[in-house]
Amino acid sequence: MSYRVIQWATGGVGRAAIQSILSHPELELVGAWVSGGDKVGRDAGEIAGCESLGVTATNDTEALLGLDADCVVYSPVMADRPTVIRILESGKNVVTPLDWFYPGQRDVSEIEAACQRGGVTLHGTGIHPGGITERFPLMISALSRAVTHVRAEEFSDIRTYGAPFVVGEIMLFGKTPEEAAKSSMPAMLGEGFMQSIDMIADTLAFDLDAEKQTRHEVAVATAPIDSPIGPIAPGHVAAQRFTWQGTVRGEPVITVRTNWFMGQENLDPAWTFGPEGERFEVEISGDPSSKVTFHGWQPESIEAGLERNAGIVATAVHCVSAVPYACRAEPGIRTYLDLPLVAGRAAPSLARAPS
Repeated sequence: MSYRVIQWATGGVGRAAIQSILSHPELELVGAWVSGGDKVGRDAGEIAGCESLGVTATNDTEALLGLDADCVVYSPVMADRPTVIRILESGKNVVTPLDWFYPGQRDVSEIEAACQRGGVTLHGTGIHPGGITERFPLMISALSRAVTHVRAEEFSDIRTYGAPFVVGEIMLFGKTPEEAAKSSMPAMLGEGFMQSIDMIADTLAFDLDAEKQTRHEVAVATAPIDSPIGPIAPGHVAAQRFTWQGTVRGEPVITVRTNWFMGQENLDPAWTFGPEGERFEVEISGDPSSKVTFHGWQPESIEAGLERNAGIVATAVHCVSAVPYACRAEPGIRTYLDLPLVAGRAAPSLARAPS
């Protein structure tokens, strides 16, 4: 059967999601929400950089809520809880890379109630948080006994992230260390990553301490650094490292970390990605230990990343791949632990004919 999908927001993730929906044999795009501006009234396919689809982008929330659709892929820059509740209450499943990866001890009663009223599922997924911090660590941990530490880490050149306002005004690259020290990013990102830590801890039965640890480190430019947000002056932030940890009796047992650099030159401290370059890593310490490295999600060049960032595409595809499974799940917030194995689909030219 075919599931009817609305793409909610058409930034980098949203455009890649539309392309993924088009190639998925079980999905049909029937609507697209945009925040406004010159995207309103345009064809969603044109916005996504593909053929015309006959689906007109709109910022009319009421019209989209009234559509006959099975699922919304919800990917604006920030989640708006009241909007998510209204989508769920309208009887549409929601898959999103923004939140609700694992409820844990959080109060999600309002969202859960909306799921039950609409008879639908809410599923949070992505790659970081998501696959790298939850799905793959849990899968790989099954190969080890007596696990003592789980690490999920990203090493990326942030110059390939084509969202200048986010990089400069939210991430605070190019600002002074004093300004960056007041960043909201540890809390914003931590909202998702700490859910990942809880999922791993609960599944592996770590007896976590009540408080998790958060650390934010910066490196500054020692010479002007060209970047998509303009030249970064000496003494201003050109690299950032965020770390979140779950501990047992003060000892780290789960570590999630991002390393985001404006290149590897002219930094103090002189941070680098190391000989393996940009990558994602998942490491399990136990008997035996395992380390898995993911390449291919960072672009080959700054120009290629600004055109189409593979990490953003992977985030979108992971959401879209989950849509059929979320639509078939029982109502409520559903995590990786609740859904069956989510898989991609063969390229259309290689797929068998529908039965």
